[in-house]
Amino acid sequence: MLWRDRRQSENVQDLRGAAPRGGGFGRGGLVGGGLGGVAVLLIALFFGVDPSILLDETGYGDPRQGSGYDTGAPYGYTAPQHGRSASDDELKTFVATVLADTEDTWNRVFRDQLGREYREPTLVLFTGAVNSGCGAAQAAMGPFYCPLDERIYIDLGFYRDLRDRFGAPGDFAQAYVLAHEVGHHVQNLLGISDEIQAARRRASPGEGNALSVRLELQADCLAGFWGDAARRAGTLEPGDVEEAITAASAVGDDRIQRQARGTVDPESFTHGSARQRAEWFLRGYRTGDLRACDTFGEATAER
Repeated sequence: MLWRDRRQSENVQDLRGAAPRGGGFGRGGLVGGGLGGVAVLLIALFFGVDPSILLDETGYGDPRQGSGYDTGAPYGYTAPQHGRSASDDELKTFVATVLADTEDTWNRVFRDQLGREYREPTLVLFTGAVNSGCGAAQAAMGPFYCPLDERIYIDLGFYRDLRDRFGAPGDFAQAYVLAHEVGHHVQNLLGISDEIQAARRRASPGEGNALSVRLELQADCLAGFWGDAARRAGTLEPGDVEEAITAASAVGDDRIQRQARGTVDPESFTHGSARQRAEWFLRGYRTGDLRACDTFGEATAER
């Protein structure tokens, strides 16, 4: 991806190396160092994480755990135990540039296609743990979007694990992750997230998981839509799309579950399979049409 010497977003808050302030965790309902039932509900609600993975597979509920986690949770990785490096600072420049590119795309789309204003999200960079508007979060949960404060949270150490643990190297693989979280912001602005979360509260656990999958696959499609805009702008290089597809596949529920516990349970999927995630990213990329990202009206979203 051609990203150097381009505009960087001003909507970046750098909290790397700063400890989360205070013992209260806002609306997340987290108390002390563990995760209570309310906290797990909020994580499932806003982050799309399977609570059984968080509690049963990761040891997250143990307050004796330190800031470094090696888990099988979606986007889970081992948080780095060191300070900033030159590569981290370069990554900051990179994500700020990618965020600026998404701002240009979605400002234009909202204005020209939707007839409304796009509110740009804030990207928060942190190390280990952070307090968000949705409650406290550990880096082991991976990048996430909080609709209550309209912020995207990323510990840049995740990108090292995306490359080394999940086998998805490349700058456009990293860009895909950020574009996916921006996709959740777009869903929030359009009211899609609220509608789906309300439906999930009325649904059975299995139905709720299926709705979560559709929401996540739509965010993948919106990331692909942005990728098409980047292609049209001439910023993509040969192999970039393949990097994004590899990353989308690497964080499929089936692959993560198989890695974490050796078995796959499709009924507990919350993000979609490797095949689904790659297919929906490609749909957004190949069509460049927002209407193609209707995962809720497509039977293929359940494949």
